[in-house]
Amino acid sequence: QGTIHPFRKTHRSIFGKLLQEFRLVASDRRSWRILLFGSLNLLCTGCLLMWCSSTNSMALTAYTYLTIFDLFSLITCLISSWVTMKKPSQVYSFGFERLEVLAVFASTVLVQLGALFILKESTFLQTHSVSLCSGRLLVGTFVALFFNLLTLLSVRNKPFAYVSEAASSSWLQEHVADLSRSLCGIIPGLSSVLLPRMNPFVLINMAGALSLCITYMLIEINNYNAVDTASAVAIALMTFGTMYPMSVYSGKVLLQTTPSHIIGQLDKLLREVSTLDGVLEVRNEHFWTVGFGSLAGSAHVRIRRDANEQLVLAHVTNRLLPLVSTLTVQIFKDDWTRPLLTGTLSSSSSPSAPPLGSAEGYATVSSSSLPPLLLSSGGELDPLTSTPSKPSSPPPEFSFDTPGRNVQPMVLPAPGHHTHRPYGGLGLTYGASPYTGMLNQGLARPSGGLGLGMQGLGAGFGLGMGGSRGAFISELQNCFWGVHSTASVWN
Repeated sequence: QGTIHPFRKTHRSIFGKLLQEFRLVASDRRSWRILLFGSLNLLCTGCLLMWCSSTNSMALTAYTYLTIFDLFSLITCLISSWVTMKKPSQVYSFGFERLEVLAVFASTVLVQLGALFILKESTFLQTHSVSLCSGRLLVGTFVALFFNLLTLLSVRNKPFAYVSEAASSSWLQEHVADLSRSLCGIIPGLSSVLLPRMNPFVLINMAGALSLCITYMLIEINNYNAVDTASAVAIALMTFGTMYPMSVYSGKVLLQTTPSHIIGQLDKLLREVSTLDGVLEVRNEHFWTVGFGSLAGSAHVRIRRDANEQLVLAHVTNRLLPLVSTLTVQIFKDDWTRPLLTGTLSSSSSPSAPPLGSAEGYATVSSSSLPPLLLSSGGELDPLTSTPSKPSSPPPEFSFDTPGRNVQPMVLPAPGHHTHRPYGGLGLTYGASPYTGMLNQGLARPSGGLGLGMQGLGAGFGLGMGGSRGAFISELQNCFWGVHSTASVWN
């Protein structure tokens, strides 16, 4: 059914696919700066690791891990630029924005694992004395500080910039914020840098460099080598505390949760949507973050039967689209039917039993006696609504216990004499009493001699009770007046 290819296409390996995507990223000139700083970072990290092994300083090793984190941030920046070049596909309908979220989460978690490793090694070195060589300790500190600040200020890293602003403040930022407000009260020009909170990456680099400077001075002045492990523990704790809020925020994005700072805005927009003309209900709404600053959502909107679907869809989309970039709205009309009081033609339940007809003085309700509105040409019931009911539609929402299609036929008394005469063997006569003018003033005259049977008993049961009772009362009247006439003659 398609083009026949006589030769099989060669499948590329994973390395070949990565090389192809790398060439795509390298084709953009904005990525050249990232690649340049990445190569400088590798060179600087190698020099720092050699100085760490020569000085036996655990504090310098902990500070070098921040340079390794800068390498991870540059890789994340490359991934972010690659994501902007790729378009959504059938497999990844939302695009590749979640890949940069995964890169941020992996970078912060790896740095926290490095901090835990520093804590473990520092605890081990507390019980073992190690000779330190502080000759290159101060040089390594300033080299790492200079390169880290140069990388942070020269390369614009959009994923980490967004996470540092959206995530909650670290304990280091909260403690420095009090000092920053006091300092900005003296020097107002620093408010743009220090307020409302300082950049966490710049702060951790400055705090680590200050800790290393104190360590160097204490070792050179007092030969106090134990301060190196204490400084390493302090740098590890500050690193862990700075990266933990970012890991939590990026982890929540990966779990497709709704950001806490957007919940209030979403509730307000949903209330506005529910008040639109024609909208009855908004349900099954779900909103989640696809990437940093990208929100997706879906909702079901129930509208009136006479509302315009396209118009309501346009209004709902216009309200939600400024906040939700990827939106799916399903519009469905209100679907309900009114139950009808109908009579269904049904013969006797038993084929052998004779039908209850005019032979016994009863008349059954037939289809000709029903109003023409209740019957359609095909014999099915037509609802009183504008939209016909579907066979597969759910039961109506509003039903008030009215009879449906399986109602039993209604039996009415037929005029005339009764062929079935109870108490015929007693010699009682049937017919109207000749003394209707005198006796019926206190007694109710039976109409036709038969009454309707009870509704719950069905056809054929309880129908003769009313007629027998009327005939019995009539015979009692005849007997009473006969006895009264005989007594009058005897007197």
